[in-house]
Amino acid sequence: MDDVERLAPEAVPACEVAVPRHSSVVEGAAIRASLMRRLLADRTAVVGLAIVTMLAVAAVLAPWVAPADPAAQDVLNKHAGPGRAHLLGTDQLGRDELSRLLWGARASLLTAVLLGTAILVIGVAIGVLAGFFGGFVDAIAMRTVDVMLAFPNFLLVLVVVGSLGPGLFNLGVAFLVAGWVGYARVVRGLVLSARERPHVEAARALGFRPSRIVVRHVLPTVLGPVMVLWTVRSGQLLLALAALSFLGLGAQPPTAEWGSMLNSARDSLAVNPSLMIYPGALITIAALGFNLLGDGLRDVLDPASG
Repeated sequence: MDDVERLAPEAVPACEVAVPRHSSVVEGAAIRASLMRRLLADRTAVVGLAIVTMLAVAAVLAPWVAPADPAAQDVLNKHAGPGRAHLLGTDQLGRDELSRLLWGARASLLTAVLLGTAILVIGVAIGVLAGFFGGFVDAIAMRTVDVMLAFPNFLLVLVVVGSLGPGLFNLGVAFLVAGWVGYARVVRGLVLSARERPHVEAARALGFRPSRIVVRHVLPTVLGPVMVLWTVRSGQLLLALAALSFLGLGAQPPTAEWGSMLNSARDSLAVNPSLMIYPGALITIAALGFNLLGDGLRDVLDPASG
């Protein structure tokens, strides 16, 4: 969090109001191209991006590349070793382990990414409104943030899940309720700094609509640090979803999800330890990929931090 909060808004240069539209577009394209070159030149970012991309592609393509139905049971063939019929063997109910891992990526990785994005959108929207408009809007938003921060995040998630009942959707709602606060506070601070910049004040003086000022001149200074925060939080969210599913609060059987797969494999640890090794390794690799990508983005957007 400290690295994210240290990222100055200057990390993503903003276009001046006085610059002609054509020049502004060209300059923006040049900035994006430069950032992309620096990103691809950063080995940490490339490794993290490659890990996340490969796992995301596997999750998206799971219905077409999975060799079997992840819920199909064959109790006469349980704990089968790797072979031609089952490349990674079968679990305690005879279900194809590779298929369950691929479908588990959809429940674990895609849920973390989509949920993290929804949390980001809500947090950024509240932070921008509070920081840009100030006054009553800022007071209401920040008092709400203060109240939310008075409760431990994990405890708040447990309270919401306890009220709604176990399940992956209910668990996502719980994280959505508790997760936007950190984004809102960081974004508000960035917007408070950005709105005092000369080009933002000039846009106000020219009578531009607040929505245009926010989209054209404020958000570009916020998105860089926020994307770093998103990558780190997505990795944390993946671990939290897997941990609570392992405890029985998330995905319910027979849904294939990495955390719930770890839970169901506990009784088979002595017989078939690979049933815990495979999903555990994928959770670790995915979280590592998000963290490496976040570190790389931080170094690209703020070279002084590296």
